[in-house]
Amino acid sequence: MFAANIRASFEDRYGARVGDLALVVLAGLPGTGKTTLAWRLAAAVPAAYLRIDAIETAVIRCGLARAPVGPVGYAVAHEVAASTLGAGVSVVADAVNPVAEARRGWRDLASRTGVRLVVFETVVADRDEHRRRVIERKPDLDGQSVPTWEQVQASDYLTWDETRDGPRIVVDMIDADEGYWNAIRHLGN
Repeated sequence: MFAANIRASFEDRYGARVGDLALVVLAGLPGTGKTTLAWRLAAAVPAAYLRIDAIETAVIRCGLARAPVGPVGYAVAHEVAASTLGAGVSVVADAVNPVAEARRGWRDLASRTGVRLVVFETVVADRDEHRRRVIERKPDLDGQSVPTWEQVQASDYLTWDETRDGPRIVVDMIDADEGYWNAIRHLGN
């Protein structure tokens, strides 16, 4: 309700500009380039950048939960995104989005706030390269833990089903620059 009230106030003040707002959501297994792409897209749009890893790491660091934290990071991100969109700022959300409930949450948020939703699912089509990236990945947040290759392989990441999960654009991040420009082209449509 809060975001809807802010959004209505923003529309009254600025008119059609609110229609230009976007909720850009990244999904994909760990090590597929979500964070790399999200940072670049947030700068290009421009948009606020919301990273589930940062939210979950802070929750764990504060002693409020232990890994895995479940839906907490997504619930916090949805509320922050709603307020941010309501204030007239586009959002890029960086999250694995492994299950249908997580994916539906972003669709519901976009519908509730009346903004354009663009979902990118990042992949690394070369399995050996994906494995290498996961194995070599280092935490970049204080207190963050990153999954092993075995954990990534055993994860409950559901294969995307557009009937269940909504439309998405697959971006192969084998080449980060090419993946970025592919995403930018889709955002322009």
